[in-house]
Amino acid sequence: MPEWIIEVSDLNEYVRRTLAADPTLRSVRLRGEISNFKRHSSGHWYFTLKDARCRISAVMFRQNAMRQSIRPMDGMSVIVSGQVSLYAESGTYQIYCENMRPDGVGTLYQQFEALKRKLQAEGLFDAARKQPLPWRPRKIAVVTSLTGAVLHDIRRVSERRDPGVPLVLLPVQVQGAGAAEEIAAAIRHAGDLPEVDVIITGRGGGSMEDLWAFNEEIVARAIAESPVPVISAVGHETDTTIADFVADARASTPSNAAEMAVPDRRETIAGLRGMREHLTDSVQSLIQDYRLTLMTLHRRMTASAPEQRIHSLLSRTAAQKARLNAAADGQLPGLAHRIAMDGIRLNAAMDKHVTAPQERIDRAKAKLAALNPSAVLERGYALVMDGERVVGSAETANRLEHMTLRFHDGSVRVAKEDTHGG
Repeated sequence: MPEWIIEVSDLNEYVRRTLAADPTLRSVRLRGEISNFKRHSSGHWYFTLKDARCRISAVMFRQNAMRQSIRPMDGMSVIVSGQVSLYAESGTYQIYCENMRPDGVGTLYQQFEALKRKLQAEGLFDAARKQPLPWRPRKIAVVTSLTGAVLHDIRRVSERRDPGVPLVLLPVQVQGAGAAEEIAAAIRHAGDLPEVDVIITGRGGGSMEDLWAFNEEIVARAIAESPVPVISAVGHETDTTIADFVADARASTPSNAAEMAVPDRRETIAGLRGMREHLTDSVQSLIQDYRLTLMTLHRRMTASAPEQRIHSLLSRTAAQKARLNAAADGQLPGLAHRIAMDGIRLNAAMDKHVTAPQERIDRAKAKLAALNPSAVLERGYALVMDGERVVGSAETANRLEHMTLRFHDGSVRVAKEDTHGG
């Protein structure tokens, strides 16, 4: 009987067709907890569904993923519907999901959130308690697995940036039983090592279970109690652990952690050269300023010398005297003419203001003389007075017994003659 031999591809294709022909597997609703979730750049979702005993690979293609309202993450319990089949090229048995809806929260995710709330309430995540990274550490302690790409990446980046910064490796398990205890003990030990100024702890990417050691409380408290700053470099950029929240700094990758811890020597040298050039320019500028200041002070001291000041004063006095003499010589003829004209105008004004009043006085005197009773009396007239009153009519005079006749040189008292006696 001939031996029946088939190719691997034929076997995988046979299994695929067999699974596809089973009507039960064409439409399956499956409950499980998401683990190791990856969102590919193409838009496809790749993850693992697991329960307490088993797991299955799962994929949801972009056209189905775009329709979902759920935002999957590790630890989430979901119900998916789809078709079970085989990916022939890799021989991977998996479920091709068409729909996904949440079905509560998985156990690990619940533990993660509970510890996160507890430590946050204690203030372990507060920015105020985080320590700044040193500018250039004397030594860097690396707490990670002896095997794997993490140590290689950190060493490669560190040597490229500054080979003068030594690395101290503290090898630990990064997953599995006892890993959290080893990591916490190594972090505490690293903080006691002489000249260690920063600690990097972390591991490569993986599922939530793979990274779980960095979600343990013992590791979180070891990081929080470290006397030197700790950089957390756990998983990929999309992975988040409790260690990331507690650490003084979080790196997206181990390479990024090395870049954060070790300054680039070339940039440092370039910066120092720039500082040297700046200092040289500043010193030269300062010397130039001092030189100008000294020259100014010298000129001031020379100008302030007594003999120089006396000479300057004499020169200024002579110049002012010459200007005064020239001004006087130029202005005296004009001043003499102005004075003569002012004298003429003053005399005319005096004549006007003295002669006119005198004429007015003479005219007043003439009027007063014409109106003076004494002048009238001198011409032969007399005033008939009754005491101090002037007798102005014959009727008034006939009633009087005595009257006084006032002449210009005296008075005569007369009595009324009786005309009826005989």
